[in-house]
Amino acid sequence: MTVEILSRIQFAFTLTFHYIYVPLSIGLSIALIMMEAMYLKTKDPIWKKTTRFWIKVFAITFLLGVVTGIPLQFSIGANWSRYSRFMGDVLGNLLGAEGLFAFMIEAGFLGLLLFGWNRISHKVHLFATFMVSLGAHMSAVWIVAANSWMQYPTGFKLVRDSSGEMIAQVTNWMKMFLSPLYLTHLTHVLLGAWLGGSFLVISIASYYFLKKRHLEVAKKSMKVGLLIAGFAVISQLISADVIGSKVAKYNPVKLAAFEGVFKTEKSTPAYVVGWVDTEKEKVYGLKIPGLLSLLVYHDFTTPVEGLNNYSKDQWPWVNAVFQVYHAMVLSWGAMFITWALGAYYWIRKKKINKWILRLMLISVVFPQIGNLAGWYSSCMGRQPWTVYKQLKTKDAFTPHLSKMEMYGSLTMFVAMYLLLFALFCFILYRRIKKGPEEEDKS
Repeated sequence: MTVEILSRIQFAFTLTFHYIYVPLSIGLSIALIMMEAMYLKTKDPIWKKTTRFWIKVFAITFLLGVVTGIPLQFSIGANWSRYSRFMGDVLGNLLGAEGLFAFMIEAGFLGLLLFGWNRISHKVHLFATFMVSLGAHMSAVWIVAANSWMQYPTGFKLVRDSSGEMIAQVTNWMKMFLSPLYLTHLTHVLLGAWLGGSFLVISIASYYFLKKRHLEVAKKSMKVGLLIAGFAVISQLISADVIGSKVAKYNPVKLAAFEGVFKTEKSTPAYVVGWVDTEKEKVYGLKIPGLLSLLVYHDFTTPVEGLNNYSKDQWPWVNAVFQVYHAMVLSWGAMFITWALGAYYWIRKKKINKWILRLMLISVVFPQIGNLAGWYSSCMGRQPWTVYKQLKTKDAFTPHLSKMEMYGSLTMFVAMYLLLFALFCFILYRRIKKGPEEEDKS
């Protein structure tokens, strides 16, 4: 493999493991606000017990998110130096703002959230919970702004630096920050994070139901999890509809790769599942005629622009993009079905069937698949560009790295991140097994 491919694998691997924890902490922070607000309103000790238990779970996800995020900065500088040089003005603005508006807020209030329960008033503690949640959401605000700018850059001009390299220089901060795809991407990412947190709550509550332990806390948790999941899973469908129209306008090659559209034809179909043969320019699978036209243009006949309108050197790896995109779509379907079944039993106040509880137990992986597949399809669909139509990936990595250096660093990152993931699973399992009642006795 080339140094470019190894650099891409390393960054994808580290980013994948980092993004396991980030959506969980963002989504859990919303659940914490709801639980603690219910305790303040009702003074019900079960809500207090529930809130304190989930604060401990939140702390685990938050810590792992921070620990796995720090190496990403070094990875960008070491493996993607030409990208760093090109993007320096843009990233400096956005990541600097993240440090100011996200990390400082989180650092200022995290201690109060974790250790202030018996030291400050409950109203002040709820405020601290809200501020930590705000800080977590603000991180997404700036990171998504950087990624959206890479998808369709605006508010900049190309200039040469002192070494003669072409770089992007910000000319209009608001246009750079609010690129055309930004708000739709941010909404989609945050809803995905809420799904991640809510299905973790649903999963652990289901575990307690199946084990017939901590049932009062499980009931409160399940109620909050289903409320957040219901709002997020339905809103995500609306968000996806808006994104489809935006991608068709600003990244038509990516949209064509999502569904393997080679020829521009009326009533463009969408596939439920399939396989793309790029050489024959054909997709084999289960398709619904006219569905893609309907989703993008809201009628069955308007054609979606095909890949053949562009030279092949502008195409991404079509089959890979097709597969990860459909994994994202199918994961949404799995989340919707799981939520609908759980909500049905909950609304009718019936005992949830044990098989549905088992489905809800494993449902924690559905938003993880959806979130990761969403990022993969978005970034892989942008290829061969790192910054759309401005900087190609082959011109973005560090040129003087050797294969042996890359194999060494990749091995180190794989070992480190797998160890951290194993540690996360172990600590989370111990926390769940210990449960909220034992925690309250401490």
